[in-house]
Amino acid sequence: MSSETLNLTLRVWRQPGPNTQGAFKEYRLNGVNTHMSFLEMLDVLNEQLIADGQEPVAFDHDCREGICGMCSLMINGQAHGPDKGTTTCQLHMRRFQNGQVITIEPWRAAAFPVVRDLVVDRSAFDRIIASGGYVSVNTGNAPDGNCIPVPGARQEVAMDAAACIGCGACVAACKNASAMLFVSAKVSQLAVLPQGHPERTSRVLGMVAQMDKEGFGSCTNTSECEAACPAEVSVAHIARLNREYLKAVAFADR
Repeated sequence: MSSETLNLTLRVWRQPGPNTQGAFKEYRLNGVNTHMSFLEMLDVLNEQLIADGQEPVAFDHDCREGICGMCSLMINGQAHGPDKGTTTCQLHMRRFQNGQVITIEPWRAAAFPVVRDLVVDRSAFDRIIASGGYVSVNTGNAPDGNCIPVPGARQEVAMDAAACIGCGACVAACKNASAMLFVSAKVSQLAVLPQGHPERTSRVLGMVAQMDKEGFGSCTNTSECEAACPAEVSVAHIARLNREYLKAVAFADR
């Protein structure tokens, strides 16, 4: 065997549908090129399964460039695998050893029900965004990009929050399946900018209420969410979310 290929044992979660029982199924995959991405390795597995007349493994993917957040997998118990600040699609097989057993499963959270195999329904995030993660603008010509000055320090904070790709790794890594890092990023990126101030109160109240309605757990500040986040979004945004929420509640009670 070449030093640039691997023989692997894959333990993959198989579940035909949301209302059926799932289980791990074991597959042998030989000659995996170490230059492949993790998703390319799964493509090879599916080609092998199809050739053998078996159902391919369903998994989410889109851009395969670490941007879209679709490639949501738990790999040996770690969200997106062993590399820090890396999505599953940007994880390469050189990070694994010949003969290694790799366990692959979907996000585990009540708010992310399994659709099939490794695919989960993350539409809860969409509903949270729809509840307030936007700014209203007047119709007509676009305003000049420089008409509202934004200090550099605030711009950096906003961009750090806006880096969130909504993959759900923070939820999957959290022992409580909390969505606080995701929600705080979406609140924070607008709270620090003047464009987000008109709807500041309604935004945080609406998004937190929807987060609770979706069944996400509470935050207990273990920071595992930050460690698992491929965009390395800081837990400092959770502190800002808490401040924004307390201000909004105090203002709403007046």
